[in-house]
Amino acid sequence: MAGRLSGYRILILETREEAQFSRLLRDQGADVLQCPMFTIEDTPDQNAVGAWIRSAIDQPFDDLVLMTGEGVRRLVAAAKRLGLENEFIAALARPRKFARGPKPVNALRPLGLLADTVVEPPTTEGIIATLARADLKGHRVGLQLYPEKDHGPLLAAVRDAGAMPVPVAPYVYDTKAAQPNIAAAIGEIAAGRVDAVALTSSGQVRRLVEAACTEGAEEELRRGLALTPVASIGPVVSNELQAYGLQTDISPAGDAFFMKPLIQAMIARLTQTPPR
Repeated sequence: MAGRLSGYRILILETREEAQFSRLLRDQGADVLQCPMFTIEDTPDQNAVGAWIRSAIDQPFDDLVLMTGEGVRRLVAAAKRLGLENEFIAALARPRKFARGPKPVNALRPLGLLADTVVEPPTTEGIIATLARADLKGHRVGLQLYPEKDHGPLLAAVRDAGAMPVPVAPYVYDTKAAQPNIAAAIGEIAAGRVDAVALTSSGQVRRLVEAACTEGAEEELRRGLALTPVASIGPVVSNELQAYGLQTDISPAGDAFFMKPLIQAMIARLTQTPPR
């Protein structure tokens, strides 16, 4: 399969872990056009993060929901700045841990920790459904949240289960810094200089459309995407595309919603025609 994408120009919209995606595409010979969607910063409210970390140490959670690998790493880094890294990692070992997909699992591994349950599909709805099957009554449930998501239903589900949610949001997105990059990427799509756009999160879809609207280039983006294959890693992304009236042209077979199956699907589709 090596080199099968040689000559094809693939646009990826970087968020947290697209460095691996870029490498996998380049291993197949693709010319990868990387477009940062935002920068990730520690939340300005570090006092709240510190209080959450101390709470986790002083009164360990019964259950812990980890939504992102980025969040796990940010929390450990914050604990280190407070001089509490070892105590915090020990506290993370105690509760039953629910990971939203493989990314939090990968962040736990260097700490010597494992998730008790890896939730699939890796969505908030998947977390809610999994927690509904767990006995949470009387528990303190730590919740590591992430930006640009309405976590109200998740908090309500924990309360409805008779538990006390203890949320923390350790990082924020700075979207303004990336606006020029997105505008340039929209221009590349509209000009027909991209063979495919590959999307790995629903937030990328929202950000792309929002940025196009800000630039007054929404119609330009829509025309470009109508002529450019759009690759989606799975149904969450495809549903978001559909909500904006955009199509999914390429997706992994079955329920293999990961980067490598997505790349295999892209190879199968794109190599039917020569690169632009």
